[in-house]
Amino acid sequence: MSTKPQIRDGLRDKIISHPEVILEDPELMSALVAANEQGQAGNIIDLRGIAMERLEKRLDRLEDTHRSVIAAAYENLAGTNQIHRAILRMMDPMEFEGFLKDLSGEVADILRVDCVKLVLETVQDEEDPNVKRMGNVLTVAAPGYIDTYLTNGRGGTVRPVTLRQMKTSDDAIYGEVAEWIRSEACLKLDLGEGRLPGMLVMGCEDPHQFKPDQGTDLLAFFAGVFERAMRRWLS
Repeated sequence: MSTKPQIRDGLRDKIISHPEVILEDPELMSALVAANEQGQAGNIIDLRGIAMERLEKRLDRLEDTHRSVIAAAYENLAGTNQIHRAILRMMDPMEFEGFLKDLSGEVADILRVDCVKLVLETVQDEEDPNVKRMGNVLTVAAPGYIDTYLTNGRGGTVRPVTLRQMKTSDDAIYGEVAEWIRSEACLKLDLGEGRLPGMLVMGCEDPHQFKPDQGTDLLAFFAGVFERAMRRWLS
């Protein structure tokens, strides 16, 4: 027959009169909690254990969120650098023809898109030699075409930047590559007072490159720089 060890009266009185001595001792508290867990029966709910599990799950979620925030920050920084490089390259050419041709060349490569097209609303004939000379980059269209294209003919408000996925592409803009373009970014351009609008279109074979739920701040900034450059060339 065994008996439980008894605490001497003097020690017991000290603990009762100064309990903070135990509460403030981490090692002693850990030993007490461990002894308590060992003495619990299997059918007793361990509230402390449940609380710890919840705290651990919450910590895991916080760590996942932390990693997601860091990843998004790096992605945003990479996108910003990409746009800055494309703008610097766009400013290099000293002639308008070179400026346009670079759009489908090095600028498109920096932006990692498969093609870049510039659409200008005009009453100018498409057979004009100046237009045909830059036909792989430049497309001319009748007034009103851009708004119709951006709204899919439904009318309504036209956003400065439109990102979308597509099953079929417009031959009038993409020409021979239209059959494999599956997503696009459309940047509407204000070319200045007294001029018809323009549109810069970036097309990709990857259907997930541009989606409506993506942010547009960087592309809006790129469009602002591009339209200012176009105003200077057109003047």
